[in-house]
Parts: sequence; structure tokens; C-alpha cells
Amino acid sequence: MTFQPGTRVGKVERTTKESSVLVELDLDGTGQVDVDTTVPFYDHMLTALGTHAAFDLKVKSTGDVHIDAHHTVEDTAIVLGQALRQALGDKKGIRRFGDAWIPMDETLAHAAVDVSGRSYCVMTGEPEQYNSFTIGGNYPFVLNRHVFESLAFHSQINLHTRVIHGRDPHHIAEAQYKAIARALRAAVEADPRFADVVPSTKGAL
Repeated sequence: MTFQPGTRVGKVERTTKESSVLVELDLDGTGQVDVDTTVPFYDHMLTALGTHAAFDLKVKSTGDVHIDAHHTVEDTAIVLGQALRQALGDKKGIRRFGDAWIPMDETLAHAAVDVSGRSYCVMTGEPEQYNSFTIGGNYPFVLNRHVFESLAFHSQINLHTRVIHGRDPHHIAEAQYKAIARALRAAVEADPRFADVVPSTKGAL
């Protein structure tokens, strides 16, 4: 079984008093990415996510970054999760589970995903001393948790991510995003042994 590009697509727009976000996502793309959130390091991370997941991904966000990046970053993650949930559809024919190890210089990160319909996020191993650190002067390191929790909740997936070791906050964040991307790529791809079948003993995810 294979999925044709354009058949598993999500498009979600969300506007609040704090932000305006548009996400378009094709799970069966080729890693074509167009991201502009007005938060440069977040653009870098979402570009890595789309590229390594092999998703076609368009993200356009604006928000009150003059106050803080928090609202724009978190709201973008919410909409990305909603678009992912929409694109997954009934989940027939997917592998469902995926995991990936990503080394980045001195850093090693691991992510595991279950496209389960049950929202849960577990994060371990991020060095606490970086919770007050801002990467590139625009992306507070602590926002990683908000991004991954929002993504997991709104896409209804079970997401675990671990930092095994690392000392550079840029490398740590990037390894996590890339590990999640590769885990998602594996989880949502076609499984020929489950063609037209939902991979669950319950018959639904």
C-alpha cells in the first residue's frame, strides 16, 4: 500500500488576540518546507521538522513577539498538531509506531511516537540550567516543552522525547526536533501488511 500525495493533507487556520497562524501539511510530501513564524530559531526548527519528516509543510504565523515569543510559538504548535490530526484521517494502513535516535555533535536525542489517538507527552533529560537560556536571542529554550506538549495534545499522539546527553542548547533542541520528525515519518508511513486496516486490536485509533 502507498499513499498518494494530496490524499493525507491538513490545513488549519487559527486567529486569536495574540496570534494568527496558518499551517498546511501533506504527510506524503518530499520535504518541501516554507516556514515563517517571525521567530527565526523556531523557523529553523520547524524547517528541520518538515524536512526530516519528509512532509510538505507551510507555516505562516504572526503574533505579539514584541512581548514574548511564547504565544506565537505555542499557538503555532497547537495548529500544527491540529493539521497533523486532520491529515492522519482514519489512520488506515499506517505503521502507527515510530522512533528515532539523532546524534548532533556532542548531543544525542531519542524520540518515540505512537499515533494512538491518546494524547500524552513525556520529556526527560533536558539540562535544567538552560531553562532560562534564549537561543539566538529569540527562542527561549524552555519553549521546547510547550511545543512538544501542544503538538502531542492537539494531534492526539503519544510522544516521548529524551535527551541522553548534550551541552549546547542549539544542538539539544535541534536533535529533539529532528528525532521527533524521524519518529513521525516512520509512524505515519504506509505499512503494506496493514493495507486498509487500522493497526489496533480495537479497530480504531
